[in-house]
Amino acid sequence: MPAVTLTAARTVVVADDTAFVRDRFSLALRHSGHHAIAVHTGDDLLAQARAPDMHVDLIVLDLRLPPGRGLEMVQALKAVASCTAPLVVFSGTIASADEVRALTRLGVAGYINEYTSPHHIVASLTPHLFPDNHNRRSSPRVTCAIPISYRFGNTIASGFTLNLSQNGVAIRTTSPLAPKTVLKVRFRVPGGHDDIEAEARVAWVDRLTGMGLEFTEIGPASRSALDAFVHGHFFSNRKA
Repeated sequence: MPAVTLTAARTVVVADDTAFVRDRFSLALRHSGHHAIAVHTGDDLLAQARAPDMHVDLIVLDLRLPPGRGLEMVQALKAVASCTAPLVVFSGTIASADEVRALTRLGVAGYINEYTSPHHIVASLTPHLFPDNHNRRSSPRVTCAIPISYRFGNTIASGFTLNLSQNGVAIRTTSPLAPKTVLKVRFRVPGGHDDIEAEARVAWVDRLTGMGLEFTEIGPASRSALDAFVHGHFFSNRKA
């Protein structure tokens, strides 16, 4: 795969002690023209964050990174005055709902599944790499590529999701709609028995990745199915 040079390359630290995850994410970022730094211990991560000549734009973190301090590692990163990079956590390393709440209080920017397919990795991280161009949602996002249809006016279109949260959905498309466009969406989460339907508006647009929608109205059954899917995503507990 040839490298693609972006006009604004970013520096991303990928911190995971599993080589498979670390290498997949680093390679995907480098192929898109970004500078990826792979580390496999907490000490190495903190060294990168504290380096006086290093500007880091994003950190993607395994919460069980050795020596396994978890939330303490996040607190240590937040305490580094020179490190203002957003922090995205690998969702499979989260052990409980209490950790999700604690991470939210600590200001974690988002979550990503470590088994995200290579061609979705950069698109899923783009809202954190270029935060000024996106309306980032505060609730946890599940990175997933599932079919979705949406209707605006008399037009019906379809595509695949980039990520999904309790508050909205990002859609991969080369023809995003204008911001604030009102539309209706329909999709089914993996393992679900019924379609989820919601009204939404376009919250952000990125010509390279697609568009983000904010839900404005969603029925009780659809809300329950969506909440259960997003909540259940975070406790695969990849590591003991």
